[in-house]
Amino acid sequence: MRILAIDTSAGTQVALVVDGVVAARAGTPEGRGHAEHTTPFVHDVLAAGGLEPRDLDLVAVGTGPAPFTGLRVGLVSAQLLGRAAGVAVAGVPSLEAWAQGWFERCADGAAGPSAAGPGEVRVASDARRREVYTARYVAGEHGPVAVDGPRVVRPADLADEVTRERAAGIAVVGPGLYPDVLGDVADVPFDVAHLAAIARLRTQAGEPVPVEPLYLRRPDVHGVPGDALAVGAPEAAR
Repeated sequence: MRILAIDTSAGTQVALVVDGVVAARAGTPEGRGHAEHTTPFVHDVLAAGGLEPRDLDLVAVGTGPAPFTGLRVGLVSAQLLGRAAGVAVAGVPSLEAWAQGWFERCADGAAGPSAAGPGEVRVASDARRREVYTARYVAGEHGPVAVDGPRVVRPADLADEVTRERAAGIAVVGPGLYPDVLGDVADVPFDVAHLAAIARLRTQAGEPVPVEPLYLRRPDVHGVPGDALAVGAPEAAR
Protein backbone atom coordinates (compact mmCIF):
# COMPACT_ATOMS: atom_id res chain seq x y z
CA MET A 1 0.00 0.00 0.00
CA ARG A 2 1.41 3.38 -1.05
CA ILE A 3 0.57 6.13 1.44
CA LEU A 4 1.60 9.76 1.43
CA ALA A 5 1.45 11.21 4.96
CA ILE A 6 1.37 14.94 5.73
CA ASP A 7 1.43 16.71 9.08
CA THR A 8 1.65 20.43 9.85
CA SER A 9 0.67 20.38 13.51
CA ALA A 10 4.06 21.72 14.61
CA GLY A 11 6.72 21.75 11.93
CA THR A 12 6.03 20.30 8.49
CA GLN A 13 6.57 16.60 7.78
CA VAL A 14 5.83 14.57 4.66
CA ALA A 15 6.62 10.89 4.12
CA LEU A 16 5.97 8.27 1.49
CA VAL A 17 5.31 4.88 3.07
CA VAL A 18 5.18 1.82 0.81
CA ASP A 19 4.02 -1.46 2.35
CA GLY A 20 4.91 -0.21 5.81
CA VAL A 21 8.40 1.00 4.89
CA VAL A 22 9.38 4.66 4.59
CA ALA A 23 10.49 5.14 0.99
CA ALA A 24 11.17 8.89 1.25
CA ARG A 25 10.64 11.72 3.67
CA ALA A 26 11.12 15.48 4.00
CA GLY A 27 10.54 17.83 6.87
CA THR A 28 11.43 20.85 8.93
CA PRO A 29 10.83 21.60 12.62
CA GLU A 30 10.06 25.25 11.82
CA GLY A 31 6.75 26.28 13.31
CA ARG A 32 6.09 28.75 10.50
CA GLY A 33 6.15 28.64 6.72
CA HIS A 34 3.92 25.58 6.39
CA ALA A 35 2.46 26.85 3.12
CA GLU A 36 5.93 27.40 1.67
CA HIS A 37 7.20 23.97 2.70
CA THR A 38 4.31 21.55 2.18
CA THR A 39 3.95 21.51 -1.60
CA PRO A 40 7.70 21.28 -2.33
CA PHE A 41 8.04 18.51 0.25
CA VAL A 42 5.19 16.56 -1.35
CA HIS A 43 6.77 16.98 -4.78
CA ASP A 44 10.23 15.93 -3.56
CA VAL A 45 8.99 12.90 -1.66
CA LEU A 46 6.91 11.60 -4.56
CA ALA A 47 9.79 12.19 -6.97
CA ALA A 48 12.19 10.34 -4.68
CA GLY A 49 9.79 7.41 -4.63
CA GLY A 50 9.29 7.49 -8.38
CA LEU A 51 5.54 8.00 -8.03
CA GLU A 52 2.88 10.34 -9.34
CA PRO A 53 -0.04 11.37 -7.12
CA ARG A 54 -2.34 9.03 -9.06
CA ASP A 55 -0.11 6.09 -8.04
CA LEU A 56 -0.99 6.54 -4.37
CA ASP A 57 -3.49 4.36 -2.56
CA LEU A 58 -4.13 6.76 0.32
CA VAL A 59 -3.25 10.19 1.66
CA ALA A 60 -2.96 10.40 5.45
CA VAL A 61 -3.03 13.75 7.22
CA GLY A 62 -2.57 14.83 10.82
CA THR A 63 -5.66 16.56 12.20
CA GLY A 64 -4.00 18.19 15.21
CA PRO A 65 -4.55 19.51 17.78
CA ALA A 66 -2.60 22.52 16.57
CA PRO A 67 -2.99 26.25 15.92
CA PHE A 68 -5.43 27.17 13.16
CA THR A 69 -3.12 28.50 10.44
CA GLY A 70 -0.50 25.75 10.30
CA LEU A 71 -2.96 22.91 10.70
CA ARG A 72 -5.21 24.27 7.96
CA VAL A 73 -2.31 24.16 5.45
CA GLY A 74 -1.79 20.43 5.91
CA LEU A 75 -5.47 19.58 5.82
CA VAL A 76 -6.19 21.61 2.70
CA SER A 77 -3.07 20.30 0.94
CA ALA A 78 -4.04 16.69 1.65
CA GLN A 79 -7.62 17.19 0.51
CA LEU A 80 -6.64 18.97 -2.70
CA LEU A 81 -4.07 16.29 -3.49
CA GLY A 82 -6.56 13.51 -2.83
CA ARG A 83 -9.22 15.16 -4.93
CA ALA A 84 -6.90 15.81 -7.86
CA ALA A 85 -5.48 12.28 -7.80
CA GLY A 86 -8.75 10.51 -7.05
CA VAL A 87 -7.28 9.11 -3.82
CA ALA A 88 -8.99 8.75 -0.45
CA VAL A 89 -7.82 10.99 2.40
CA ALA A 90 -7.66 9.69 5.98
CA GLY A 91 -7.39 11.95 9.00
CA VAL A 92 -5.48 10.87 12.12
CA PRO A 93 -5.05 12.99 15.29
CA SER A 94 -1.43 14.11 15.34
CA LEU A 95 -0.83 13.24 19.01
CA GLU A 96 -1.38 9.61 18.07
CA ALA A 97 1.94 9.58 16.20
CA TRP A 98 3.78 9.90 19.52
CA ALA A 99 1.58 7.25 21.12
CA GLN A 100 2.05 4.85 18.20
CA GLY A 101 5.82 5.38 18.38
CA TRP A 102 5.81 4.48 22.07
CA PHE A 103 3.66 1.39 21.60
CA GLU A 104 5.90 0.19 18.78
CA ARG A 105 8.93 0.73 21.00
CA CYS A 106 7.24 -1.27 23.75
CA ALA A 107 6.45 -4.09 21.31
CA ASP A 108 10.13 -4.17 20.31
CA GLY A 109 11.18 -4.31 23.96
CA ALA A 110 13.09 -1.05 23.59
CA ALA A 111 11.03 1.07 25.97
CA GLY A 112 12.43 -0.31 29.21
CA PRO A 113 10.75 -1.85 32.27
CA SER A 114 8.06 0.83 32.53
CA ALA A 115 6.54 -0.48 29.31
CA ALA A 116 5.35 -3.54 31.22
CA GLY A 117 2.69 -1.39 32.90
CA PRO A 118 -0.98 -1.08 31.91
CA GLY A 119 -0.32 -0.48 28.22
CA GLU A 120 -1.13 3.21 28.35
CA VAL A 121 0.80 6.36 27.52
CA ARG A 122 0.35 10.08 28.11
CA VAL A 123 1.31 12.46 25.28
CA ALA A 124 2.08 16.13 25.96
CA SER A 125 3.05 18.51 23.15
CA ASP A 126 3.48 22.25 22.76
CA ALA A 127 0.27 24.29 22.58
CA ARG A 128 2.06 27.65 22.98
CA ARG A 129 0.71 30.23 25.46
CA ARG A 130 2.57 28.21 28.13
CA GLU A 131 0.10 25.35 27.69
CA VAL A 132 0.24 21.79 26.36
CA TYR A 133 -1.95 19.61 24.21
CA THR A 134 -2.39 16.29 25.94
CA ALA A 135 -4.18 12.96 25.69
CA ARG A 136 -3.83 9.52 27.25
CA TYR A 137 -3.99 6.46 25.00
CA VAL A 138 -4.23 2.70 25.23
CA ALA A 139 -2.91 0.47 22.48
CA GLY A 140 -5.71 -0.67 20.19
CA GLU A 141 -5.95 -3.13 17.34
CA HIS A 142 -6.11 -0.30 14.80
CA GLY A 143 -3.89 2.24 16.50
CA PRO A 144 -3.99 4.23 19.74
CA VAL A 145 -7.35 4.71 21.45
CA ALA A 146 -7.87 7.91 23.46
CA VAL A 147 -9.14 7.37 27.01
CA ASP A 148 -8.61 10.99 28.05
CA GLY A 149 -8.52 14.04 25.79
CA PRO A 150 -7.21 15.44 23.62
CA ARG A 151 -7.41 18.70 25.53
CA VAL A 152 -5.36 21.82 26.14
CA VAL A 153 -4.18 22.56 29.69
CA ARG A 154 -1.59 24.49 31.66
CA PRO A 155 1.30 22.22 32.69
CA ALA A 156 0.67 22.88 36.38
CA ASP A 157 -2.90 21.63 35.98
CA LEU A 158 -1.57 18.36 34.54
CA ALA A 159 1.15 17.75 37.12
CA ASP A 160 -0.93 15.76 39.64
CA GLU A 161 -2.34 13.52 36.90
CA VAL A 162 1.13 12.83 35.54
CA THR A 163 2.38 11.94 39.02
CA ARG A 164 -0.45 9.44 39.57
CA GLU A 165 -0.04 7.96 36.11
CA ARG A 166 3.70 7.51 36.52
CA ALA A 167 3.05 5.67 39.77
CA ALA A 168 0.85 3.31 37.74
CA GLY A 169 3.62 2.75 35.16
CA ILE A 170 2.21 5.10 32.53
CA ALA A 171 4.96 6.93 30.64
CA VAL A 172 4.75 10.50 29.34
CA VAL A 173 6.03 11.09 25.80
CA GLY A 174 6.47 14.20 23.70
CA PRO A 175 9.04 16.93 23.09
CA GLY A 176 10.09 17.13 26.75
CA LEU A 177 8.41 20.39 27.69
CA TYR A 178 8.23 21.84 31.22
CA PRO A 179 10.45 19.26 32.96
CA ASP A 180 10.22 21.25 36.20
CA VAL A 181 6.48 20.48 36.27
CA LEU A 182 5.96 17.36 34.15
CA GLY A 183 9.24 15.61 35.03
CA ASP A 184 11.09 13.30 32.66
CA VAL A 185 9.40 12.75 29.32
CA ALA A 186 10.29 9.70 27.21
CA ASP A 187 12.26 10.56 24.09
CA VAL A 188 9.90 9.50 21.30
CA PRO A 189 10.30 11.84 18.30
CA PHE A 190 7.25 12.76 16.28
CA ASP A 191 7.20 10.72 13.06
CA VAL A 192 4.59 11.35 10.38
CA ALA A 193 5.11 7.75 9.17
CA HIS A 194 3.26 6.61 12.29
CA LEU A 195 0.19 8.51 11.05
CA ALA A 196 0.43 6.52 7.81
CA ALA A 197 0.52 3.26 9.77
CA ILE A 198 -2.58 4.19 11.77
CA ALA A 199 -4.43 5.39 8.67
CA ARG A 200 -3.70 2.10 6.90
CA LEU A 201 -4.99 0.02 9.82
CA ARG A 202 -8.19 2.02 10.15
CA THR A 203 -9.05 2.27 6.48
CA GLN A 204 -8.45 -1.44 5.97
CA ALA A 205 -10.71 -2.15 8.94
CA GLY A 206 -13.40 0.18 7.61
CA GLU A 207 -13.15 2.49 10.63
CA PRO A 208 -13.99 6.20 10.34
CA VAL A 209 -11.03 8.43 9.46
CA PRO A 210 -12.57 11.93 9.47
CA VAL A 211 -10.53 14.85 8.19
CA GLU A 212 -11.81 17.15 10.92
CA PRO A 213 -9.38 19.61 12.52
CA LEU A 214 -8.76 19.55 16.26
CA TYR A 215 -8.14 23.17 17.21
CA LEU A 216 -9.30 22.84 20.86
CA ARG A 217 -9.33 26.58 21.42
CA ARG A 218 -9.96 29.85 19.65
CA PRO A 219 -7.31 31.51 17.46
CA ASP A 220 -5.07 34.10 19.10
CA VAL A 221 -7.23 36.94 17.78
CA HIS A 222 -10.25 35.72 19.77
CA GLY A 223 -10.88 35.20 23.44
CA VAL A 224 -8.17 34.84 26.06
CA PRO A 225 -5.48 32.23 26.76
CA GLY A 226 -7.02 28.97 27.84
CA ASP A 227 -10.33 29.68 26.12
CA ALA A 228 -10.91 26.06 25.14
CA LEU A 229 -13.28 24.71 22.52
CA ALA A 230 -14.87 21.29 22.39
CA VAL A 231 -13.48 18.87 19.82
CA GLY A 232 -15.54 19.07 16.66
CA ALA A 233 -16.91 22.54 17.32
CA PRO A 234 -18.33 24.22 14.20
CA GLU A 235 -15.81 26.10 12.07
CA ALA A 236 -17.71 29.35 12.57
CA ALA A 237 -17.13 29.07 16.31
CA ARG A 238 -13.36 28.92 15.81
